Amino acid sequence: MQRGGGRGGGRGGKKNHKGQRRHFTDEDELREQAQKAEKEKAWRKQQGIESEEEEEEKEDEAKAKNRDMPPSESESDSESEGEDGKPKGVSHLIEVANPNRTGAKTSRKVTELGDKPASGNLSRREREELEKQEARRKYQVLHAAGKTEEAQADLARLAIIRKQREEAAKKKEEERKAKEALATVKKSKS
Repeated sequence: MQRGGGRGGGRGGKKNHKGQRRHFTDEDELREQAQKAEKEKAWRKQQGIESEEEEEEKEDEAKAKNRDMPPSESESDSESEGEDGKPKGVSHLIEVANPNRTGAKTSRKVTELGDKPASGNLSRREREELEKQEARRKYQVLHAAGKTEEAQADLARLAIIRKQREEAAKKKEEERKAKEALATVKKSKS
């Protein structure tokens, strides 16, 4: 019976796909490595071994070299930025012209197109959408003018409702007058 789990087998825990044990770097070791790198960089600048101008020349040479060659998978992986926001390597300095990787949208909505009379370059769907919008606008204008069947039916309905309300108001007024007359009659009798 094996212990330790995974594909690795007997001792030492899990192993990766290459058959080796996993090694995790401690935070302290990472800090030490970063400090060493900073000290080394400062020492180089102090000694004049590698000035900023030389670094820029090296980066320019790398750009010129990599312009003609497409980026490999390892380079495209290095394009991703690290945790602290700094890009890895010189990939952020190299412009990649990949036609399959377009950043801007090629398709646009009809609402974004606006009212352009050049319908020759519009697709069928876009043309139909523009025609729908135009028809809707014309209908609203006719409706506001009261020339559509629906508008006429609405106006007729409104006229009927106005008449009913007027009749109800007259009836209320008559009832109120009758109550007043009745109240004056009662007062005169008492």
